[in-house]
Amino acid sequence: MDRYKFLPLLGRIMIGAPFVLSGLGKLGAHAATVGYIAAMGLPVPPLAYIGAVAVELGGGLLLLSGYRARYVSLAMAVFCLVTAAFFHHNFADQNQMIHFMKNVMMAGGLLQITYFGAGAFSLDSRASRARLASLGAS
Repeated sequence: MDRYKFLPLLGRIMIGAPFVLSGLGKLGAHAATVGYIAAMGLPVPPLAYIGAVAVELGGGLLLLSGYRARYVSLAMAVFCLVTAAFFHHNFADQNQMIHFMKNVMMAGGLLQITYFGAGAFSLDSRASRARLASLGAS
């Protein structure tokens, strides 16, 4: 199975990169994003905007690097489910249903990372190896 130890990294890239791109897109469209959040009826749209950018851009980058991946992926899974419920709840619109299901699927993938961890090629794994080495040297 060692020859497949790159797969968790590939999975983190495939799920983290779209979050990073979405976060960057929100940074480039502040007024439109805040307006959309306000139109959906959420309270304090500027704060929700900051939270969305933090989760998407910050969380995406942390996920890509594999740093604190279990906590980050859990927070991002919750974010996906919350955004599905608030922004993609019109099931009469097939496009909204597709986006709802996409968010649920992303949450499922993120929960896999929450359970199994970031894998061999991650900052989490590197820190764990360093911690074990320091215990062995004692």
